[in-house]
Amino acid sequence: MNLNRQAVQRAFREYVSAYDAKDPKIALKIAHTCRVASLCETIAREDVPQADPDLSWLMGMLHDIGRFEQVRIYHTFIDSASVDHAMFGADLLFQEGLLEQLVPDAQQVLTEKERRILEISIRNHNRYRIEESLTEDEQAYCHILRDADKIDIFRVNCDTPLQEIYNASTEELLNAGVSEDVKECFLRRTAVERSIRRTVIDHLVGHICLTFELVYPASTRIAREQGYVDRLLSFQSANPETREWFDRMKELIWKTEDET
Repeated sequence: MNLNRQAVQRAFREYVSAYDAKDPKIALKIAHTCRVASLCETIAREDVPQADPDLSWLMGMLHDIGRFEQVRIYHTFIDSASVDHAMFGADLLFQEGLLEQLVPDAQQVLTEKERRILEISIRNHNRYRIEESLTEDEQAYCHILRDADKIDIFRVNCDTPLQEIYNASTEELLNAGVSEDVKECFLRRTAVERSIRRTVIDHLVGHICLTFELVYPASTRIAREQGYVDRLLSFQSANPETREWFDRMKELIWKTEDET
């Protein structure tokens, strides 16, 4: 793939300049986009030799493009209260022509297969599970993007006050418990579906559980080296049962399934 990354970066900056960069939500998504693009390339180079580093990087640059219009129209990142940002972004890119605006000479640069990979990976990046009918290559790119996105979500949750992320008061955060169904997900080492989360701390545990969903060794290595998951596990609850549960999670988080 012969991608002009500088041209894509310029087009991306021009596109997001139409939004209020002083809005913390917009600033967050600009930084998140660039980090995820870099992570996608790193994961591809280390663990997915058949993946094109340029296509992987571009996938990261485009994956959250729907977030900007989501904030402008709905003033929220909560998909359930607005729109599925992945589907929304993919529609903008592949049905309304935004791809050609963000990728100069897209018609010449991207093959039909590459376009399909971009669209599938973007539409699947926020799903609980990816589509079952995908080819091996399509699955690989989906997992690259999903891993990269999760890794940077750990950072976002450390750098942004939990009160803002979970729309909760400090008192709620400090005193909330962890639901038994959510504990079971952690012990089974699976993601936590939104439908079973009952408390504000269930959401925090749900984000921690994303660690178990990382597919590639490079992703786990990066997540562990960055230390953001360990920082999330250091949450200081005023609830004795929650403190005890977080201590248990600390003991188990980086162990393999065989070790647990």
